[in-house]
Amino acid sequence: MPYSSLKSTAQYYRDNPKAAERKKETDSEVNARPDQRKKRSKLITERRKRKIDGKGGKDVSHTKDGLKLKPPSVNRGSKTDTQGDNNARGGRIKRYKK
Repeated sequence: MPYSSLKSTAQYYRDNPKAAERKKETDSEVNARPDQRKKRSKLITERRKRKIDGKGGKDVSHTKDGLKLKPPSVNRGSKTDTQGDNNARGGRIKRYKK
């Protein structure tokens, strides 16, 4: 992917290989935690139930309303779905009218 089309975080890690290596190590430690493994397992099980596992498409996302399908770009940038997201970012959860 051309450098100019990368987002700022991707550009930073491409320019700073030591920081990228540290992030990779941290991510590996976090992803190896039992609670994260359990969370991933739930999502994979749900994708298998819906028969969408291994076919690309939408992500199964943990939301305050349960498991929902979302486009990957929305899910991975989500800041308001769960209390964990809220705590991690130090902000308030916005409440939208339904």
